[in-house]
Formats: sequence, C-alpha cells, structure tokens
Amino acid sequence: MTSNTRVVVIGAGLAGVRLTRRLSELGVPALLVGEEEHPPYNRVLLAEVLAGRYTPEVIALPAPDGLLRARVTGIDRIGRTVGCADGTSIAYDALVLATGSNPVLPPLRGLFTPDHRLPEGVHAFRTLDDCLGLAGAVRPGARAVVIGGGLLGVSAARALAVRGAQVMLAQQAERLMERQLDPGASQLVLRHLTALGVEVHTECRVRGVRCVAGTVRSVEMADGYALDADLVVLACGVRPRTGLAEQAGLTVHRGILVDDELRTSDPHVHAIGDCAQHDGTVYGLAAPALEQADALARLFAGDATARYTGTRSLTRLTLTSPDDRFGHPSYDRPPAGPLPLGKLHFDLAAFGETEARPGDDVVQLADATQGTYRKVIVRGDRLVGGVLVGELGTVGALARAWEGAEPLPPQDGPLLHLLTHDGGS
Repeated sequence: MTSNTRVVVIGAGLAGVRLTRRLSELGVPALLVGEEEHPPYNRVLLAEVLAGRYTPEVIALPAPDGLLRARVTGIDRIGRTVGCADGTSIAYDALVLATGSNPVLPPLRGLFTPDHRLPEGVHAFRTLDDCLGLAGAVRPGARAVVIGGGLLGVSAARALAVRGAQVMLAQQAERLMERQLDPGASQLVLRHLTALGVEVHTECRVRGVRCVAGTVRSVEMADGYALDADLVVLACGVRPRTGLAEQAGLTVHRGILVDDELRTSDPHVHAIGDCAQHDGTVYGLAAPALEQADALARLFAGDATARYTGTRSLTRLTLTSPDDRFGHPSYDRPPAGPLPLGKLHFDLAAFGETEARPGDDVVQLADATQGTYRKVIVRGDRLVGGVLVGELGTVGALARAWEGAEPLPPQDGPLLHLLTHDGGS
C-alpha cells in the first residue's frame, strides 16, 4: 500500500489511536473518526478514575492529528465511503474498524424504562461518561450493588468501596474472576475485597431490578431476596461491537473475522481491537489491540512481510492502596479486615493456562500472612501458564519466559528464583 493511500479509522479507543499515530509516524495519511465527546482515553484506567485516584485528564491518550468527531452510521463498500449521522460522507481507500465493544446488559426484569433507557441509579461501566456518571452519583454510605464478578466487576466494586459506598457484589459463578484465575488466586481476590468492606456473594443470580418513579430502589435475587440499592453497576462482560460490519455484509461470528493481515471478508476493510476475531479468538484486551495496530500500520506503510499471528496476552490487575490515592477528605478509610491496611495494595497477573492437566508439573508458593500466591504450570520443558497474586516484581521475567515460548532450563532452580525474587515488572 502506497504512502498516499487514505486510511479511515473508525473508533478512537486504544487500538484506533495507536494505529493512527503509527501511520502518522510512517507518513501514511489517516483520518480517525470517534463518536465520544471526550478526548481519546485509556479505558483500562476507568476504575482508577472512579476510585478518585486519577482525573480524566490523566488517562487521556496523546491526541492524534486528524481526529473527526462524528458517529458513523453506514459503510458503502462499493463506493468506498462511510456515512455519518450528520449527513456527511467520507471516502476511503482502506477502512479500519476499531469499534471496540459494548457492555452486556443482562435480561433482568425491570432493567429498562418504557423508552428503553436504564433507570436512574443503574449504570453500565464501559465509557468515560459511564464512569463520570457513576462517580457523580456515589456518596459515602450509598448502597451499591455490583452485578458481575469478573475483572470489571472486581475493579468497580473496589473503586466504589474506596469512595465509601456500602458495596455488595453478586457473582453468578462459584468464584470471582473464574475465567482468569484458579481457586487459590480467586480466594485472595475475595479476601482483598472483604478487607475493603465489600460483601461478596458467589453462586448468586440476580433476577430483576425494582424501581420507583424511574429510580432504582432494590435488586431482586433469584431466591426472592431483595437487596436495597441506591446504585446498581452492570459489570456482566462485553460484546464485540459489530453492527456496522454486519450491516455492510462483512463476515461476523463472535467478532469481525480477520486474517493475518487483519483483513475482513472485504480486502479494503480491516478490523482491529475488541471488535476483531482472529484465528477463532476475540481478545478484548489492550495488548493484542496494540499489537494488531502496529502490524497493520506496517502493512499500510508497505511492509509486505508484516503479519499478526496472535498474542500470548497477560491479564494484569493492580488495585492501589487507598493510602496511595489523591486526597479526598470525604472518603472513609476502609475497615481493617483480614488484611492489614498496609497490605491493601494488590497486584494480580494471570497468563496462559491456569489449571494443570494430567502430567503437568506445578510449582506453587503461597504465603497466607503476606497474602501472596504464585503458581506456574510447566508442560514438558515449556512454561504454559501461571497465576501470581501479591507484590509482583516477578511478573515481567515470568511473562517474558512464557511469551518467548523458549525451553526452560533442565533444573528447577532458575524457575524457583523467578518465583521468589524480584525479576522486574
């Protein structure tokens, strides 16, 4: 693809911004189209904004040149144009869909008002507007129910607790973050939240939301029990945002299907980030989105060898101690619970396979007093996965060993050294 090609990128999240900036550095003209009113921002850090540690300005991404505020409503693949809600049309030589994902809104009784809006006090937690709306509504002592105990739900519950809310987290699965963590690590996450005053209920299904005059008043559980609620946070996962692609007739399964050149079923249209499905996987994580953007930028700049072949991604969660937040005199200090207050800074990382298969070797170290847990799984001479909880200086070295897929040394010493010493994060 030549340097005078006009690339149009739809979506001003991490993937779209990264691609546009890389193209600018490589001399390829590009137009970034984003529909949010805010400057582009790092969605990964929204929980820190909700907790009060960061302001929206802190999580802003470097603004690329050529950002257009518009909502794209359709794609004309024959004419190679995209149409916008304001009636304008934008021509492209190559189109990139970086449309991200939408929050999953569960089929709860009473969740929507007659005009299909969320009632007052019920919040999704996906965009900066969601975050600011929730931050403006939370008060010390407010009764908040978080529905969903995955990565997003845990982050939201912790942030609300730091803001002084009385938080109850309802998780339908048998443990927290069950997709990323093994039972031992999940138990430490539970311990951390409990120390912050969060009441956690697992194997707990929510059936409905009860509202009065359009405002939430309680959450109804499947067993008929009702929880009083001033705020409800929906953290039930995300779904790739594929509407534009489907309307345009592109091939979509769970996400927009792409090949190793990140092309969709139309060779003039590409997809990256949360909306893309590559080799059967929809990642929904920052690292794969950035790697996809970098590979596609090289392709557009004329590197015929550039390919995206997948990401061995690592899930990382850092929950900062309340002592580390910016000063907010209205915040109550969390109660001293199972963990000393000084131990409320909490790091977690999970990569690869977190449950061993028959014949695998498992190296596991746990310290209940310090609240640390480290487990890695070795298959043959390869590190295939691990879970680490606590102060995680070891993450960087272990992740590099896993991502490189290199054979491990024949003796256990180097691996044990990585688990027990600071290997650099």
